Amino acid sequence: MSTAPAPKINLLDELQTALAHGTVARRVETLRRVTDLFLHAADDYSDEQIELFDDVFRCLMRHIETSAKVMLSNRLAPVPKAPPQTVQTLAFDDLIEVAAPMLTQSERLTDDMLIANVQSKSQAHLLAISGRRSLSDAVTDVLIEHGDGDVIQRTASNPGAIFSENGYRGLLAHAERDEGIAVCLGMRPSIPRQHFLKLIARASASVQARLAEANPERAADIASAVAAATKQATAAPEAIGAATEIAHGLVKLLYDDGRLDEQEIHKFAAAGKFDETNAAIACLAKVPVSLAETMMVESHTEGILILAKVSELSWPTVQLIIAMRDNVTERPATDLDETRQTYERLRLSTAQQVLRFHKMQEATAPKPKP
Repeated sequence: MSTAPAPKINLLDELQTALAHGTVARRVETLRRVTDLFLHAADDYSDEQIELFDDVFRCLMRHIETSAKVMLSNRLAPVPKAPPQTVQTLAFDDLIEVAAPMLTQSERLTDDMLIANVQSKSQAHLLAISGRRSLSDAVTDVLIEHGDGDVIQRTASNPGAIFSENGYRGLLAHAERDEGIAVCLGMRPSIPRQHFLKLIARASASVQARLAEANPERAADIASAVAAATKQATAAPEAIGAATEIAHGLVKLLYDDGRLDEQEIHKFAAAGKFDETNAAIACLAKVPVSLAETMMVESHTEGILILAKVSELSWPTVQLIIAMRDNVTERPATDLDETRQTYERLRLSTAQQVLRFHKMQEATAPKPKP
């Protein structure tokens, strides 16, 4: 591919004249012509030629009005080989009208540049960054740390955003206070299973409290709706990722091979393996995995005690399961002394009867739409 010609000498002469003696209108016209020349063969220019355009653009930007900068930013933002210094100057402009096109679109901006922008500019700048086609976990970390509710909600709903463990923890903390963020986070197909369960466990209480406070006359209806939504969301097929399916499959193999017993469940719970523990209890209690999971993450320990009693698990194993559940859902630690007494009093026949009721409820509940 032949290298495109550099800007013509007469245009550079015109630039010098426009800067020295021209009116604002003439400078803007010169900027438009230089921009047209660059865009005409942007993909073909060499690095040296792009550097020359960079110098020309930055020189012109010192002598033009805001509206002309906005025009330049909009035209150069989608160009992968846009002059890098010009891109950075526009992206760090204090006026969001100038900076937004670059912050949202430009591929020239590195993660370090975006992070520096987040740490030094306005919430409007952060909101523009949160709408980029892709965001690394390093960038989402600082957006979550420095952003307001609008920024965090847009980041959480961005399908091209990647989050670190710290990022997910930050989103969960904000989700407790912001229903919009909670919904956006819960709708992410890629949300790790453990964070999804934490979101459900927290939202079922916090969302209920906020809605009930806003609509006291419908508090009972809200409580019922939140409980139903929590159960449905926990069992929704889209909430189950590949890692969870693999864990369920391995446990099923152990069960079919006759090697699944309390000792295996004890090991799973001790290692904090929620998916394996849940699937194993479901096998021993002969209930669907979705039902076992719903009973595991509900507000009280009743569900765990019923499943454990039907599976005929000893208290040391039940204690580990409760501790694991509390850790996964980040609940306050359960009173184990009182819970042990309840478990020892619970009869197997009573647990079986209650479990039959839960199975009947799940069988008749409306299935989530695909």
